[in-house]
Amino acid sequence: MIYPIRYYGDPLLRKRAAPVKKFDSELARLAADMSETMYAADGIGLAAPQIGVSKRLFVALEAAVSDDDDAEAAGQVLAPVSSEPPVDMEAEHHEEEPQTRDEKRKAWGVIKEHVMVNPIMVERSGRQLGRDGCLSLPGLVVDDVPRAFSVVIDYQDLSGERHRLSADGYFAHVLQHEFDHLEGVLFFDHLPPVRRDVFLEENRVQLAAWQREAKARLKAPAEHQPRSRAG
Repeated sequence: MIYPIRYYGDPLLRKRAAPVKKFDSELARLAADMSETMYAADGIGLAAPQIGVSKRLFVALEAAVSDDDDAEAAGQVLAPVSSEPPVDMEAEHHEEEPQTRDEKRKAWGVIKEHVMVNPIMVERSGRQLGRDGCLSLPGLVVDDVPRAFSVVIDYQDLSGERHRLSADGYFAHVLQHEFDHLEGVLFFDHLPPVRRDVFLEENRVQLAAWQREAKARLKAPAEHQPRSRAG
């Protein structure tokens, strides 16, 4: 099932998500649906609040990134650089964009799909600046969002088993972005105050439109609210 993604202005995006307490088939189904939704939206990560579920759960893709790509790709949290087809205006033949899940995994260089329940950020170190964007603010990006270069994160899997994962560079950026969603934090919150104010002013019209849409959706009767983009 593919869920509609909640946009900026939805109150759940600014609320700290609740811990997951039941590890059952319903949780596994939710994680599978989130993964399906993430791929359908060409995302490399998705947190439960982004589909309207206030639970501490996110899915994220670990992708191969070369050293030459680190500076740009480290912040490309929701649009992996390898997902874009090569641009060659004079080429007679162009590679088609990947459509299926397997095609996207191959094109993006996915190493592993991660499902993290009740994650705890144990350690952050170093610093990196990366290009950041979000499925909940489609089309809006900032080129130099500051984040830790390395992280250590504890989490549970879908069976409730505990694990610890260390990551740096690109994948560390992905994990921090998704973890932020569980804390009610959005990527532009990390900008210095002046830069943040400029971002908000430059995108004021679009942000206001999303806020109006969110209010209208919340006021709509439950039976009229969208459940899925795939029927």
